[in-house]
Amino acid sequence: MELLDKAALNALQPPDFRNESSLASTLKTLLFFTALMITVPIGLYFTTKSYVFEGAFGMSNRDSYFYAAIVAVVAVHVVLALFVYVAWNEGSRQWREGKQD
Repeated sequence: MELLDKAALNALQPPDFRNESSLASTLKTLLFFTALMITVPIGLYFTTKSYVFEGAFGMSNRDSYFYAAIVAVVAVHVVLALFVYVAWNEGSRQWREGKQD
């Protein structure tokens, strides 16, 4: 009987909200890198096409498309690498904090 009472008391305890801040932090990180993934490559594509390749280097319209696309692809890879780095460090930090509890 006493075992059932302990189980009932454990069921009535408020839920543990420590992970809520972790979830909010993860969501903020994901949204931040999603915004970066959309804006950085597109912005670099048009900026480098207009101002760098056509403006400064005097390339033709066709060549500037090609090189601007390469810059945008490199930007995508940089943003992805940064996301993996931040996610890896955030996960290991949360793991260490959970391990100390």
